[in-house]
Amino acid sequence: MSLRAPLRSALALLFVLSLPSCAIAQELGLKTPSIKIPLDIKGQFITVTAWANLARAPSEDPHHKNLALELNGDLTDLQRNLTPLLRAKLDKDDHCNETINIQNATLAPAPPSAIAVVRLHYERHACIKLMGKQESKRLVAGNAQVQIKLTPQITGQSQLQLVPEIGDIQADGSLGELLRAGPLGNIVREKVRSTILNAMQKGTNMHATLPPIAQEFASLQNAAFHDAGESRLLVILDGEVHLTAEQFKTLRDQIRDQLKEHLAQH
Repeated sequence: MSLRAPLRSALALLFVLSLPSCAIAQELGLKTPSIKIPLDIKGQFITVTAWANLARAPSEDPHHKNLALELNGDLTDLQRNLTPLLRAKLDKDDHCNETINIQNATLAPAPPSAIAVVRLHYERHACIKLMGKQESKRLVAGNAQVQIKLTPQITGQSQLQLVPEIGDIQADGSLGELLRAGPLGNIVREKVRSTILNAMQKGTNMHATLPPIAQEFASLQNAAFHDAGESRLLVILDGEVHLTAEQFKTLRDQIRDQLKEHLAQH
């Protein structure tokens, strides 16, 4: 593996650390060090790579500083592992009720949304007693493919949410109706939504990437999925940080400390 990329990164950090404080204050436009955030979903482990971008923004008040904020979460590992993650949440085998088996699941960017496609096998059974023995009778069985459009949004108090919409459904027999109008479709939609939202919230948690002073005074306005290349899914939250001149100096010092710590660890 080439050492050029880590070397370039280290040299860039050394350059920033060598800048006088006033230069950092004037030229603030940086990406915080990327971190890998572990996530455990019912025993299935993935990581979300997260970082933040901060840049100076115009301000009419000379006593205050405005910063444009981007929180970034790389969800590539979630894409790779979506099938086992949904199996952990949805698979069940009840011979007197339902059998659900997730066969495959994919997640692809369709900015500003993302499209999940879930392929599953489903059976519904009923148990009756016959001659003193319990017998299971299969009522519905078949395979289905469900498309779900997922759109991120920022609600009150800078909360990240994910709005799911059921799209195209391809299914055997009466299974399609269960997915369109019955509880099965709601269950699949909710499990897909909650699994992806959990990873998004972890990856865009400002406490993981931002210096403390920026966390305190940050607000979020917009959220969208992006294609990071080769269909890799990236979620970006846009917002602002409003600081007084004194708070801005604190931010400058905390950025310097954050970069020093990152350099020491690498």
